[in-house]
Amino acid sequence: MLECAARSISSRQQKGMFRMKRENVFGSLHFCRNLALAFACVAAGIAPAVWGSFTADSVAAQAAAPAQDIVGTWQGTVHPAGAPRDLRMVVKIAKAADGSYKAALYNADQPSPPLAFNTTTLQGSDVKMTTPVLTITGKLSADGKTIDGSVTLGPNPTPVTFALATPETAWVIPEPLKPMDPNAKPEFDVVTIKPSPPDQRGKGFTMRGTHVVTRNTDLNDLIAFAYGLHSKQIIGAPDWFDKDLFDVDGVPNAEGRPNIPQMKMMIEKMLENRCQLKFHMEQRELSVYILTVAPGGPKLTKTGAAETDPPGFGFRSLGDLAVRNMSMKDFASWMQNGVMDRPVVDQTGVTGRFDFTLKWTPDDSQFVQFRSAGVTPPAPSDDPKAPPSLYTAMPEQIGLKISPGKASDDVMVIDHVEKPSAN
Repeated sequence: MLECAARSISSRQQKGMFRMKRENVFGSLHFCRNLALAFACVAAGIAPAVWGSFTADSVAAQAAAPAQDIVGTWQGTVHPAGAPRDLRMVVKIAKAADGSYKAALYNADQPSPPLAFNTTTLQGSDVKMTTPVLTITGKLSADGKTIDGSVTLGPNPTPVTFALATPETAWVIPEPLKPMDPNAKPEFDVVTIKPSPPDQRGKGFTMRGTHVVTRNTDLNDLIAFAYGLHSKQIIGAPDWFDKDLFDVDGVPNAEGRPNIPQMKMMIEKMLENRCQLKFHMEQRELSVYILTVAPGGPKLTKTGAAETDPPGFGFRSLGDLAVRNMSMKDFASWMQNGVMDRPVVDQTGVTGRFDFTLKWTPDDSQFVQFRSAGVTPPAPSDDPKAPPSLYTAMPEQIGLKISPGKASDDVMVIDHVEKPSAN
């Protein structure tokens, strides 16, 4: 998402799962900056599970697995630099019918869906598990009972040692929250809106249990998330719209974890009730970016996630993007709200949902939305190994092209709005 992508989110976020600092963005974006963000992505449902289950008997059998085999339940504690707490990670590994390994990552400290690894390999004693969001590498011990290695999100690996669990030592994994009834039309039963702390960095939308949480979000962010608009599609907003930052924490009036449309619905109703937002929609010709297929065709991998699984849009660092289970319409929307300085219109004609990664060096026009929250792209680098610009990276890496243009699109004209009253 997306703390990460995750997370997972149809409105903004930063470097670090739509989450940023050590939470993440859910909704439009999800930024994963470290392991805490990775688990935010998992907690937000940004990286849905697409794999199996284990029983106590299987754990017992796994504990007896011979050396040079990694089938089993592995657990280890990670100490991310700067994170408020340690993270207890559980990795469950099984073998598929074709003999390949299948693995999934669980958070032992909060109820969240597992994160399925795309690939899991054992070559000699070298273990490697990868997803678009994070990678685990390590060495299997001679007795087959420990894996000594690291977890990597972005450029900096974090050391971790995994131990093979037994029924007596296995950590209890909290049951993931059940999804909210997809037909429910929730609003917040209780919601607090507070000015963001002045020294707080990052920006994002995420889920903590059943709580919908935002960090360092201004009214442009909240409207963009709820209505799927870029800030340049909001007309007549007062000066404080992009200056005053708020943290929101709301609990739905319906049971279960809401999906993204339900999160949007709750934010919409909050804006109408707490900010007295009144507006009307118009069509105007706007300067936009147009997303099309590059010569040679798309270079996209069809997702293995279920159609009902949430999408993931996560930054391991600004310009290092992991996308999971996302349509081109979703991708255009999240790029518009989290990266680009104008709306993005999908004209690819590509259908389906995809997993992919994209690495580029941001320019000064990108990630403007997050600068009020202390997030800035790195300075230009003369390093010949630095990733190319977005406009070069997209055709080379994913077979898509993004170009400036003009298009008729919706705009929201603000008729009345008030600052939200603090709780």
